Amino acid sequence: MIALPLILLGLAWLQELLDQLLFAGRWNLAMGPGTPWWTLFTAPFSHAGLGHLVANSLVFLPLSYLVLARGTSAYLAVWISVILLEIPIWLVWPVGAHGLSGVVYGLLGFLVLIGFLERRPLTIVLSTVAVLLYGSALPGLLPWASPAGVSWIGHASGFIAGLIAALVVRRSPGELQD
Repeated sequence: MIALPLILLGLAWLQELLDQLLFAGRWNLAMGPGTPWWTLFTAPFSHAGLGHLVANSLVFLPLSYLVLARGTSAYLAVWISVILLEIPIWLVWPVGAHGLSGVVYGLLGFLVLIGFLERRPLTIVLSTVAVLLYGSALPGLLPWASPAGVSWIGHASGFIAGLIAALVVRRSPGELQD
C-alpha cells in the first residue's frame, strides 16, 4: 500500500499547518502526564513547529518504504508496537512527548533486526540500507547523547517497539511474503 505513509505524513502536515495558521503553534496533541488516552494516537502527528516536522518527514518516508518493501503487515506491526509501548511512557514519564520520531525509530529498529532474523536476501538488503543511511541516528537512543528537549525515551521506546515488531513478523526463509 504505497499511499499509506503519504496519508499518515499528510495528517501530520495538516495538523501542523492548522496549528501554525490558526493557533500560532499552541495546538499540540502530545501525550504526557494528565493527557487523555487518545493522545497516544495523536502524539505522532503533532510536532513542535515546521522544523521538527520537516526533520521527521525526511526520515519517515524512506524508512516507511523500506519497511513496506518487507510487507504491509510489517509496517502495521511497527505502528501498533510503537503505540503500545507509548502506554507506559504516557502513564509514568513526567514529560510529554510528540512527533513522528518514535515511529521513525520503530521503523529503524525493525529494519536493523529483520535482516538478522530472517537471513533472506531482501531483508538483509533492507537492514543494510537502513543501517548505512540512518545508523548515525542510533545515539539518539541515549539520554546523554540527545539534545535538551528531545524525548530520548520516546526514541528508545520506538526502537524497542520496532525490535518487537520484527520478532513478531519474522518468517522462516521458506515462507512467502504478504
